[in-house]
Amino acid sequence: MKIGDFVGAMVAGALALALAACSEAGPPRYQGYAEGELIFVGPDEAGRVASLDVDEGAAVTPGMKLFEIDPVLQQAEVDAASASLEQARAQLADLQASSQRPEEIAVLEATRRRATAALDLSRIELDRQKELYAKAVGSKAALDTAQHTYDQNQAALDEITQQIKVAGMASRDRQIDAAERQVDAAQASLASARIRLERRNVAASIAGSVETVYFRPGELVPAGRPVVSILPPDLIKLRFFVPEPDLARFKLGTRVMVSCDGCAPTPARVSYIASSAEYTPPVIYSLDERSKLVFMLEAKAETPGALRPGQPITVEVAP
Repeated sequence: MKIGDFVGAMVAGALALALAACSEAGPPRYQGYAEGELIFVGPDEAGRVASLDVDEGAAVTPGMKLFEIDPVLQQAEVDAASASLEQARAQLADLQASSQRPEEIAVLEATRRRATAALDLSRIELDRQKELYAKAVGSKAALDTAQHTYDQNQAALDEITQQIKVAGMASRDRQIDAAERQVDAAQASLASARIRLERRNVAASIAGSVETVYFRPGELVPAGRPVVSILPPDLIKLRFFVPEPDLARFKLGTRVMVSCDGCAPTPARVSYIASSAEYTPPVIYSLDERSKLVFMLEAKAETPGALRPGQPITVEVAP
């Protein structure tokens, strides 16, 4: 946003007379005005203003708190993200606790060898009892006992074999890896929620003065709307107008002296020269009419903040 544009119309109307009067006595002097570029500061998201820590005209420095937007929703998001992170961590810990270490797998292998040996012994006994029963020497009860023992040993061996398979399953590692990724995602979500919460407290990023307060505590700020505007001293430009015949006196970096009503002369340097005329009369073909062709120039004061936006100024080339 520009400050001081309304002065431009007044300057344009009186420019020809002022330049003629100034050229009659002393070095050429050029009329203009100071203009400022505002920095608008608002929240990232819509919300209601909870507190306002500055007012119009206040001087601010980087890091100074400007205002706060109601953080209730963002705080709830932080709480939810924190709970999700704890849940993800608990799931990961459960998977890690149930996974078998190499030493535990070695114990299971030893148990399987013992179960295999017991199964072999019970098979031998079962075969012997079957042979005795076929010869009518052994009893049916002894055969049933041998069969039952064999079945028990077979089941025990099957069980320990499955335990070893589960302990060495590659899918267990993949499950743990997936759980670790879930923890990382939950941590990122929590960090994002905390940043959104922190940004409800808005601080100044530059030094300057508060020019306008657009919203007060209790008012709802729409998305993309500023709450305050700040004018940094180094963003105040000195805009003045030079007739076409005098344009050759200026180039980027030319040092000029700027004066205004009630202020001491301020040194400045030209920072911008318009590539086309600001004000053009209906006929510009004659040499006499060229003096009415005016170009806009801008300069920046060597002392930031020496002038205020909208203030009329007089500029002349520094000796």
